[in-house]
Amino acid sequence: MTVKKIFESPRSLSLTIASIVSVLASVCFLFIVNFTQGQQLLKLVAFTLSVFTITFLSSLLLVNLFVSKRIKPLYKALYSIDKANADLVDELDQNNLLQRLEYDLRVWAEAKTDEIDRLKQMERYRKEFLGNVSHELKTPIFNIQGYVLTLLDGGLEDPSINRRYLERTEKSINRLIGIVEDLELITKLEAGELQLNLERFNIISLFEETFEALEQRAKHKSITLELDKEYSKPIWVYADKKRISQVLYNLIINSIFYGKENGVTTVSVSDIGTRVQVEVNDNGIGIDQKDLPRIFERFYRVDKSRSRDQGGTGLGLAIVKHIIEGHKQVIGVRSSLNQGTTFSFTLDKPKK
Repeated sequence: MTVKKIFESPRSLSLTIASIVSVLASVCFLFIVNFTQGQQLLKLVAFTLSVFTITFLSSLLLVNLFVSKRIKPLYKALYSIDKANADLVDELDQNNLLQRLEYDLRVWAEAKTDEIDRLKQMERYRKEFLGNVSHELKTPIFNIQGYVLTLLDGGLEDPSINRRYLERTEKSINRLIGIVEDLELITKLEAGELQLNLERFNIISLFEETFEALEQRAKHKSITLELDKEYSKPIWVYADKKRISQVLYNLIINSIFYGKENGVTTVSVSDIGTRVQVEVNDNGIGIDQKDLPRIFERFYRVDKSRSRDQGGTGLGLAIVKHIIEGHKQVIGVRSSLNQGTTFSFTLDKPKK
């Protein structure tokens, strides 16, 4: 029996302890007998058996006390089961319970550490989110306050500024409305409260409708919106047309915001079995690799000052991600600085 096996089983441990103690007691007894010139072999055997029995029972009692005070609370905490001491001793003998407890405790500790790390990360994101919301709301509110105070201080009677300041006030109000509406939408998406109206529609027609809606914005920056090729036949998908329209709108307008003068935004679609893959590609300023993992977070901006100047809410890509995931699909992004960005997502085909 190896040392490891001796300590794996409480009965093995008890037997080992009892044997060692009995041998030592026998040696001592023999020494005493020889010293006194006695002939008491029978007494020696009886004494050895008595010592062995007493030591064995004492060892088992100590094991039971150890189980009761040390192992039982751990067992109950880990497995939510309250077992009798005798049952736990049996498990110690048969199933290497100490090894299992050690392993499960290590797994439990690692899980708790991961959970604490996630909670810390969520708390960090929560604080960052609240700070971003505050900043996004504060900017248009302060703008409105400044315009209104100027008008109240006499600007209302000045034809050269009253209309211009009222138009700026309206622009800031519209931005506030946009932020509130996007926040409401993303809250519903995250809570799973937004119902999708799935239908069969031609994705190519939706591309063209989105191009038409954003044509003036693209022209203002001399950016061309185009399909990668001419599609002679409709490409049907099964999704919520209104929400996918919102996805395309956000991705294309994002490519315009971050596009270069005289740039190109290209939309393509490809067949991948039971699904289609849509790609929105631009040759704009691109995204640094360190920013890619966070671009779908709420209010995360790669270039904060430039993004706010463009007038976006900072929620567009977060909404895009939630809409696509609400369809049980995936969205990805590839990008390189000064070389452009490609967003891709999948959609189901209609079932025949």
